[in-house]
Amino acid sequence: MNPVLESLFKHQSIRKYKDQPIEQEKLELIIKAAQVAPNWCNGQQVSIIAVKDKERKAKLCHCCFDQPWINECPVFLIFCADNYRTNLIFNKNNDKEGGERYIKKLDTVVIGSHDVGIAMQNAVVAAESMGLGTVPIGGIRIQSLEVVDILKLPKYVIPIVGLCVGYPDANPGIKPRLPPKAVYFEETYNTEDVEKGVAEYDEEYKKYLGNRSENERESTWTDSVYSMYGVAKIPNQDYELFKQQGYIEIENKEN
Repeated sequence: MNPVLESLFKHQSIRKYKDQPIEQEKLELIIKAAQVAPNWCNGQQVSIIAVKDKERKAKLCHCCFDQPWINECPVFLIFCADNYRTNLIFNKNNDKEGGERYIKKLDTVVIGSHDVGIAMQNAVVAAESMGLGTVPIGGIRIQSLEVVDILKLPKYVIPIVGLCVGYPDANPGIKPRLPPKAVYFEETYNTEDVEKGVAEYDEEYKKYLGNRSENERESTWTDSVYSMYGVAKIPNQDYELFKQQGYIEIENKEN
């Protein structure tokens, strides 16, 4: 097995960090790795903001359910879907209306989101290859309007995901994944294999949670996911964010 695969298969989400700064050279390599990720039509619609200031990190931490590892990590990276540069391109071509039409397409949000995901994964792989640990923070979207204000994001830029980066001070163990038959199919989707795979995984996941060195508990994967997706009361600022940042014009009819 080559070193790249070995690193990928050893991935752990790190939620405890040493009080040790990241060398600027390593941080720059992480950003460079994120930049070379594949992206739609070479539009390069991703921007990254590195936050090291303790006060600003504390504000962002509060926006993300007060997850303490955001405060503990030396660098918190926020990956944004960025169409500010796209808008500049349309303006340069004297096509302001065309730019507004393009940015308001639902597909534009999808493009920005998947490009952010690809770029962040490159960053994770780069960081781990240099002995650093990471954990993605999807909660950066929960109070997204506050995040926009804290980071002074201009119109057409929206925060998608955060990433804690630092030197690990824990070894939580490698979390098992769903069996291949539940996620990989040839030619057509197989719902029967999915149901069988999920049932098998529930048992494996339950054993994993009961045996790990910290935060052990009794739960299955389906119970854990349902507790987040089906029960948790998560505020939603999506409509307000997209409208404020220039992505939609429609009103939120849920209010």
